[in-house]
Amino acid sequence: MKTKFIKGLQEVQNKYDTFFIDLWGVIHNGIRPYSGAIEVLENLNKLNKRFVLLSNAPRPSKNVKEFLIKIKMNKSLLKSIFTSGEAAIKSLERNVFGKNFYHLGPKRDSSLFESFEKNKKNIKDADFILCTGFLEDKEETLDYYKNLFKNYLHLKMVCTNPDLVVHRGSKKEYCAGKLAEIFKKLGGEVTYFGKPYSEIYNFCIKKNERILAIGDNIQTDIKGANNMNFDSLFITNGVHKKDFLNLKLKDYDNILNKYGVKTNYYQKSLTW
Repeated sequence: MKTKFIKGLQEVQNKYDTFFIDLWGVIHNGIRPYSGAIEVLENLNKLNKRFVLLSNAPRPSKNVKEFLIKIKMNKSLLKSIFTSGEAAIKSLERNVFGKNFYHLGPKRDSSLFESFEKNKKNIKDADFILCTGFLEDKEETLDYYKNLFKNYLHLKMVCTNPDLVVHRGSKKEYCAGKLAEIFKKLGGEVTYFGKPYSEIYNFCIKKNERILAIGDNIQTDIKGANNMNFDSLFITNGVHKKDFLNLKLKDYDNILNKYGVKTNYYQKSLTW
Protein backbone atom coordinates (compact mmCIF):
# COMPACT_ATOMS: atom_id res chain seq x y z
CA MET A 1 0.00 0.00 0.00
CA LYS A 2 1.33 3.43 -0.97
CA THR A 3 1.51 5.61 2.12
CA LYS A 4 1.34 9.38 2.11
CA PHE A 5 2.82 12.08 4.32
CA ILE A 6 0.14 14.69 4.93
CA LYS A 7 0.75 18.25 6.10
CA GLY A 8 -2.58 18.43 7.88
CA LEU A 9 -5.64 16.32 8.62
CA GLN A 10 -7.78 18.67 6.53
CA GLU A 11 -6.26 17.06 3.42
CA VAL A 12 -8.09 13.76 4.08
CA GLN A 13 -10.82 14.48 6.65
CA ASN A 14 -13.62 14.50 4.05
CA LYS A 15 -13.02 10.78 3.41
CA TYR A 16 -14.10 9.87 6.96
CA ASP A 17 -17.12 10.14 9.23
CA THR A 18 -15.43 9.31 12.51
CA PHE A 19 -11.96 9.60 14.03
CA PHE A 20 -10.60 7.35 16.80
CA ILE A 21 -7.81 9.47 18.27
CA ASP A 22 -5.21 8.36 20.78
CA LEU A 23 -4.54 10.70 23.69
CA TRP A 24 -1.06 10.32 25.17
CA GLY A 25 1.55 11.16 22.51
CA VAL A 26 -0.99 12.58 20.08
CA ILE A 27 -3.19 15.04 22.00
CA HIS A 28 -0.91 15.59 25.02
CA ASN A 29 2.45 14.54 26.48
CA GLY A 30 1.26 13.78 30.01
CA ILE A 31 1.89 17.35 31.11
CA ARG A 32 0.24 19.67 28.56
CA PRO A 33 -1.81 19.45 25.36
CA TYR A 34 -0.27 19.97 21.93
CA SER A 35 -1.69 23.15 20.38
CA GLY A 36 -1.79 21.66 16.87
CA ALA A 37 -3.79 18.67 18.06
CA ILE A 38 -6.25 20.90 19.93
CA GLU A 39 -6.80 22.84 16.69
CA VAL A 40 -7.63 19.53 14.97
CA LEU A 41 -10.30 18.70 17.55
CA GLU A 42 -11.76 22.21 17.31
CA ASN A 43 -12.03 21.95 13.54
CA LEU A 44 -13.60 18.50 13.68
CA ASN A 45 -16.17 19.96 16.07
CA LYS A 46 -16.92 22.80 13.66
CA LEU A 47 -17.46 20.28 10.85
CA ASN A 48 -19.73 18.15 13.10
CA LYS A 49 -17.37 15.20 12.65
CA ARG A 50 -17.57 12.53 15.34
CA PHE A 51 -14.35 11.78 17.19
CA VAL A 52 -13.64 9.44 20.09
CA LEU A 53 -10.62 10.02 22.33
CA LEU A 54 -9.60 6.40 22.68
CA SER A 55 -7.08 5.71 25.42
CA ASN A 56 -5.28 2.73 26.91
CA ALA A 57 -5.46 4.42 30.31
CA PRO A 58 -6.24 1.86 33.04
CA ARG A 59 -8.83 4.17 34.61
CA PRO A 60 -12.52 4.95 34.09
CA SER A 61 -13.28 7.37 31.26
CA LYS A 62 -14.58 10.00 33.70
CA ASN A 63 -11.22 10.09 35.50
CA VAL A 64 -9.36 10.65 32.24
CA LYS A 65 -11.77 13.48 31.44
CA GLU A 66 -10.98 15.08 34.81
CA PHE A 67 -7.26 14.82 34.05
CA LEU A 68 -7.68 16.43 30.62
CA ILE A 69 -9.62 19.33 32.15
CA LYS A 70 -6.83 19.68 34.71
CA ILE A 71 -4.25 20.14 31.93
CA LYS A 72 -6.46 22.88 30.46
CA MET A 73 -8.36 21.07 27.70
CA ASN A 74 -11.74 22.59 26.88
CA LYS A 75 -14.75 20.54 28.00
CA SER A 76 -16.35 21.00 24.56
CA LEU A 77 -13.65 18.70 23.15
CA LEU A 78 -14.24 15.95 25.71
CA LYS A 79 -17.72 14.70 24.82
CA SER A 80 -16.58 11.23 23.82
CA ILE A 81 -13.80 9.48 25.75
CA PHE A 82 -13.39 5.74 26.12
CA THR A 83 -10.61 3.94 27.98
CA SER A 84 -9.29 0.42 28.32
CA GLY A 85 -10.10 0.77 32.02
CA GLU A 86 -13.75 1.41 31.17
CA ALA A 87 -13.82 -1.74 29.03
CA ALA A 88 -12.26 -3.73 31.88
CA ILE A 89 -14.84 -2.44 34.37
CA LYS A 90 -17.64 -3.92 32.30
CA SER A 91 -16.02 -7.36 32.59
CA LEU A 92 -15.36 -6.97 36.32
CA GLU A 93 -19.06 -6.27 36.81
CA ARG A 94 -19.83 -9.68 35.32
CA ASN A 95 -17.14 -11.57 37.31
CA VAL A 96 -15.75 -12.88 34.02
CA PHE A 97 -12.39 -13.81 35.57
CA GLY A 98 -13.55 -14.68 39.06
CA LYS A 99 -14.60 -12.63 42.05
CA ASN A 100 -11.46 -11.76 44.01
CA PHE A 101 -8.49 -9.96 42.50
CA TYR A 102 -5.01 -8.80 43.41
CA HIS A 103 -4.37 -5.25 42.23
CA LEU A 104 -0.93 -4.83 40.70
CA GLY A 105 -0.47 -1.12 40.13
CA PRO A 106 -0.23 2.32 41.73
CA LYS A 107 -2.82 3.57 44.21
CA ARG A 108 -3.89 6.30 41.77
CA ASP A 109 -5.52 3.57 39.63
CA SER A 110 -7.85 2.44 42.45
CA SER A 111 -10.72 4.35 40.81
CA LEU A 112 -10.88 1.44 38.37
CA PHE A 113 -12.37 -0.86 41.00
CA GLU A 114 -14.04 1.57 43.42
CA SER A 115 -17.30 -0.40 43.10
CA PHE A 116 -15.46 -3.69 43.77
CA GLU A 117 -13.14 -2.65 46.62
CA LYS A 118 -14.37 -5.52 48.81
CA ASN A 119 -13.10 -8.00 46.21
CA LYS A 120 -9.53 -6.72 46.41
CA LYS A 121 -7.35 -9.32 48.16
CA ASN A 122 -3.71 -10.15 48.65
CA ILE A 123 -2.26 -12.22 45.85
CA LYS A 124 -2.48 -15.51 47.82
CA ASP A 125 -6.28 -15.22 48.06
CA ALA A 126 -6.96 -13.86 44.56
CA ASP A 127 -8.71 -15.48 41.61
CA PHE A 128 -6.82 -13.28 39.14
CA ILE A 129 -4.32 -10.43 38.89
CA LEU A 130 -5.68 -7.04 37.86
CA CYS A 131 -2.68 -5.24 36.38
CA THR A 132 -2.86 -1.48 35.86
CA GLY A 133 0.86 -0.72 36.03
CA PHE A 134 3.92 -0.62 38.26
CA LEU A 135 3.83 -0.24 42.03
CA GLU A 136 4.92 3.24 43.18
CA ASP A 137 8.00 1.97 45.01
CA LYS A 138 8.93 -0.63 42.37
CA GLU A 139 9.06 1.43 39.17
CA GLU A 140 12.74 1.01 38.38
CA THR A 141 13.26 -2.74 38.62
CA LEU A 142 11.78 -5.58 36.60
CA ASP A 143 13.37 -8.33 38.72
CA TYR A 144 10.90 -7.79 41.56
CA TYR A 145 8.00 -8.64 39.24
CA LYS A 146 9.75 -11.63 37.68
CA ASN A 147 10.23 -13.11 41.15
CA LEU A 148 6.64 -12.33 42.16
CA PHE A 149 5.11 -13.87 39.05
CA LYS A 150 6.99 -17.17 39.25
CA ASN A 151 4.79 -18.36 42.12
CA TYR A 152 1.48 -17.20 40.65
CA LEU A 153 1.51 -18.24 37.00
CA HIS A 154 -1.63 -20.31 37.66
CA LEU A 155 -3.60 -17.07 37.99
CA LYS A 156 -4.81 -15.23 34.91
CA MET A 157 -3.57 -11.67 34.50
CA VAL A 158 -6.01 -9.01 33.30
CA CYS A 159 -3.97 -6.20 31.75
CA THR A 160 -5.83 -2.89 31.52
CA ASN A 161 -3.17 -1.06 29.51
CA PRO A 162 -1.42 -2.98 26.72
CA ASP A 163 1.08 -0.13 26.12
CA LEU A 164 4.68 -1.01 26.92
CA VAL A 165 5.94 2.57 27.42
CA VAL A 166 4.82 6.20 27.28
CA HIS A 167 6.72 9.48 27.46
CA ARG A 168 5.75 11.86 30.26
CA GLY A 169 7.32 15.04 28.88
CA SER A 170 10.78 13.78 27.93
CA LYS A 171 10.86 10.93 30.47
CA LYS A 172 10.11 7.35 29.40
CA GLU A 173 7.85 5.33 31.69
CA TYR A 174 6.92 1.63 31.59
CA CYS A 175 3.22 0.72 31.42
CA ALA A 176 1.17 -2.33 32.45
CA GLY A 177 1.81 -3.95 29.08
CA LYS A 178 5.46 -4.42 30.06
CA LEU A 179 4.44 -6.43 33.13
CA ALA A 180 2.00 -8.48 31.05
CA GLU A 181 4.81 -9.19 28.57
CA ILE A 182 7.00 -10.53 31.40
CA PHE A 183 4.14 -12.60 32.86
CA LYS A 184 3.44 -14.12 29.44
CA LYS A 185 7.09 -14.94 28.77
CA LEU A 186 7.20 -16.81 32.08
CA GLY A 187 4.25 -18.94 30.93
CA GLY A 188 1.30 -17.05 32.38
CA GLU A 189 -1.97 -16.30 30.61
CA VAL A 190 -2.96 -12.70 29.93
CA THR A 191 -6.23 -11.08 28.85
CA TYR A 192 -5.82 -7.56 27.51
CA PHE A 193 -8.24 -4.64 27.47
CA GLY A 194 -7.39 -1.80 25.13
CA LYS A 195 -5.84 -1.26 21.74
CA PRO A 196 -5.03 -3.29 19.63
CA TYR A 197 -7.73 -5.70 20.87
CA SER A 198 -11.19 -5.51 19.34
CA GLU A 199 -13.29 -5.10 22.51
CA ILE A 200 -12.37 -1.46 23.06
CA TYR A 201 -13.30 -0.56 19.47
CA ASN A 202 -16.55 -2.49 19.52
CA PHE A 203 -17.82 -0.28 22.34
CA CYS A 204 -17.29 2.80 20.14
CA ILE A 205 -18.28 1.80 16.60
CA LYS A 206 -21.47 2.94 14.91
CA LYS A 207 -22.87 1.18 11.86
CA ASN A 208 -21.55 2.00 8.36
CA GLU A 209 -19.03 4.58 9.49
CA ARG A 210 -15.85 5.40 7.59
CA ILE A 211 -13.26 5.45 10.39
CA LEU A 212 -9.75 6.86 10.58
CA ALA A 213 -7.65 5.77 13.59
CA ILE A 214 -4.93 8.19 14.67
CA GLY A 215 -2.11 7.20 16.99
CA ASP A 216 1.61 7.20 17.78
CA ASN A 217 2.03 3.60 18.90
CA ILE A 218 2.70 1.03 16.19
CA GLN A 219 1.88 -1.97 18.38
CA THR A 220 -1.42 -0.65 19.76
CA ASP A 221 -2.87 2.21 17.68
CA ILE A 222 -1.76 1.13 14.22
CA LYS A 223 -1.96 -2.62 14.79
CA GLY A 224 -5.43 -2.12 16.26
CA ALA A 225 -6.50 -0.17 13.18
CA ASN A 226 -5.16 -2.96 10.96
CA ASN A 227 -6.97 -5.60 13.02
CA MET A 228 -10.25 -3.71 12.59
CA ASN A 229 -9.65 -2.84 8.91
CA PHE A 230 -9.68 0.90 9.67
CA ASP A 231 -7.59 3.40 7.77
CA SER A 232 -4.92 4.95 9.98
CA LEU A 233 -2.73 8.00 10.45
CA PHE A 234 0.57 7.35 12.24
CA ILE A 235 2.15 10.15 14.29
CA THR A 236 5.92 9.71 14.08
CA ASN A 237 6.94 12.14 16.86
CA GLY A 238 5.44 10.01 19.63
CA VAL A 239 6.50 6.85 21.41
CA HIS A 240 8.61 5.69 18.42
CA LYS A 241 10.18 9.07 17.65
CA LYS A 242 13.77 7.81 18.03
CA ASP A 243 13.16 5.27 15.25
CA PHE A 244 12.14 8.02 12.84
CA LEU A 245 14.86 10.57 13.62
CA ASN A 246 16.87 11.49 10.50
CA LEU A 247 14.89 8.94 8.47
CA LYS A 248 13.77 9.71 4.93
CA LEU A 249 10.07 9.37 4.12
CA LYS A 250 10.70 6.48 1.72
CA ASP A 251 12.09 4.47 4.64
CA TYR A 252 9.14 5.03 7.03
CA ASP A 253 7.28 1.97 5.79
CA ASN A 254 10.29 -0.22 6.59
CA ILE A 255 9.87 0.55 10.31
CA LEU A 256 6.20 -0.45 10.27
CA ASN A 257 6.98 -3.54 8.19
CA LYS A 258 9.20 -4.79 11.04
CA TYR A 259 6.09 -4.87 13.22
CA GLY A 260 3.96 -6.44 10.49
CA VAL A 261 1.65 -3.43 10.17
CA LYS A 262 0.85 -0.72 7.63
CA THR A 263 -0.64 2.75 7.67
CA ASN A 264 -2.33 5.05 5.16
CA TYR A 265 -0.83 8.35 6.28
CA TYR A 266 2.03 9.85 8.25
CA GLN A 267 2.34 13.10 10.18
CA LYS A 268 5.14 14.19 12.49
CA SER A 269 2.59 15.69 14.90
CA LEU A 270 -1.17 15.89 14.60
CA THR A 271 -2.08 19.19 12.92
CA TRP A 272 -4.96 20.55 10.89
